[in-house]
Amino acid sequence: MFHVTRIGDKRIDVDFSGKLDSSEMRFALDELLRKSEGISHGQMLYRIGDFDVPTLGAMGVELARIPQLFRFIRRFDRCAVVSDKEWLRKASEIEGALFPGLSIKAFDENQNTEAHNWLERQN
Repeated sequence: MFHVTRIGDKRIDVDFSGKLDSSEMRFALDELLRKSEGISHGQMLYRIGDFDVPTLGAMGVELARIPQLFRFIRRFDRCAVVSDKEWLRKASEIEGALFPGLSIKAFDENQNTEAHNWLERQN
């Protein structure tokens, strides 16, 4: 399952669980790009449920769209990742170090309120 919700002018919420194949990855990336159109200095709340590694085909789709994904990432200043899996939280924060201008902070699944508060906090 992959669901993107636009919250006002500056935020999207992403809910993801399961495994993505190539067609699901295409759909997911299209949704992210479409629903984030016009956002600048935005926030993203990314909730990850049961996660399976995407198929090889899905990874190929993602690699083919790297330029679009970089444009997508530049729309956001903050991303809160909520997951019950520690390795996903750690990987998310490491990934955040790779994108200048984007702060990624990970939260345990029972810290939804803290994640929302962190996103809304002004620097």
